[in-house]
Amino acid sequence: MTWQPRTPQEIEAESFRRIEAAAGAHGFPPTVWAVVRRMIHTSGDLDYLKTVRFHPQAVAAGVAALRRRGAVGTDTRMLLAGISTGRLKQLGVEAFCLMDDPEVGREAARRRVTRATVAMERTLPRLAGGIVAIGNAPTALLRLLEMLAAGAPPPALVLGLPVGWVNAAESKEALNRQDFCPYITALGPKGGSPVAAAVINALAIMALEETAL
Repeated sequence: MTWQPRTPQEIEAESFRRIEAAAGAHGFPPTVWAVVRRMIHTSGDLDYLKTVRFHPQAVAAGVAALRRRGAVGTDTRMLLAGISTGRLKQLGVEAFCLMDDPEVGREAARRRVTRATVAMERTLPRLAGGIVAIGNAPTALLRLLEMLAAGAPPPALVLGLPVGWVNAAESKEALNRQDFCPYITALGPKGGSPVAAAVINALAIMALEETAL
């Protein structure tokens, strides 16, 4: 088998061309498609064409939050590592994850709950005007929804893409039904930190493009 060497930019462009061909007439608005296409690009999974769910203001809210320098709080270090810190630095955006905070671990053990639950309780108050990004822990998303239902100030956008077979699908169904704030999710068990990172990166690209206009 022979192959033609390509630059990273050429590989990405060809990947997007093939995704466009495979997706066909998907019907997504251009800004939503820019996000969904990166989800498919990262995961290699066309199922997102059917399972993805966007609040009508989700993309605009996410881009505006980044342009306002709203912080991004993640549920895992993997998701934090997958976000393009170079783009966020250009936007002046702080990204953080509290999962490894020793105090979070101690409190979680004392209360017999997950670290993701405690980390979300400490993350949400720092995200007024920012973005919550969840790519792994359903308990983080479920606790977030409880806090919002109890009257906690909502973030600008909730990105809820926890992965797995226990409470992942249920937490995303609940996010899709709530009306506290804009959201992006995908129904069912699929998701994960790489896919969530792809969404944040897509929003950051759009925010930088608007800034350059």
